[in-house]
Amino acid sequence: MHDAELARHLAAEAGRLLLDVRRETATASEEARGDEGDRRSQAFLAEELARWRPDDAVLSEESIDDPRRLQSRRVWIIDPLDGTDEFSELGRDDWAVHIALWEEGRLVAGAVALPAQGLTLSTIDVTLRPAESTPPRILVSRNRPPAFARQVAGELGGRLVPLGSAGAKVGAVIQGDADAYLHAGGQYEWDSAAPVAVAVAAGLHASRVDGSALVYNRPDPKLPDLLVCRRELAEPILAAIRKAAS
Repeated sequence: MHDAELARHLAAEAGRLLLDVRRETATASEEARGDEGDRRSQAFLAEELARWRPDDAVLSEESIDDPRRLQSRRVWIIDPLDGTDEFSELGRDDWAVHIALWEEGRLVAGAVALPAQGLTLSTIDVTLRPAESTPPRILVSRNRPPAFARQVAGELGGRLVPLGSAGAKVGAVIQGDADAYLHAGGQYEWDSAAPVAVAVAAGLHASRVDGSALVYNRPDPKLPDLLVCRRELAEPILAAIRKAAS
């Protein structure tokens, strides 16, 4: 398998494993269910990447950071379970598996599995669906919406819609169920690398909230803010963010 095929395969297989975990832990506590999902998905992905790409480095939310990745030409950036809280709540489908490859300064492959939606989006074959002709729907975190988000929505005549995983939010924009995803106030590289790779492949805009480029595999993996949106909305949203910050 080439890299993009491998990313899609691993995301989908980890997603199937997580659905099994959900069934097996249906009577457990939400905390126990989330912990088991994180543990088993991480173990599966670590083993598979070591088998398929033994010479590559890995940056994962669920493993100890190895600084040798900073000297590596190829780094897989993964989140074995993005949206652990949503995964833990039986019935929710806004959680994901993120697999991305950063090679020589750019994202070259990625996949976002949305197992409870029966969907895997990848850089191989993602297609942007048309948006509805409605006021802009701006997705924000269920728990940490940006302080300026309401003002941005007001400037655009849009509305805020809370949702779980970053992968689920980007998936909703790609699927035409939303128009933008705005986040500020805390994320890490594994939260956005795969969603951004897939978003860009679909033709969406992706940047920091100040419009600057997203850069991965840095010594500090914190990457606290993100804008993913339909291209025609990028400048209006960035202008509204600048106005809110002034």
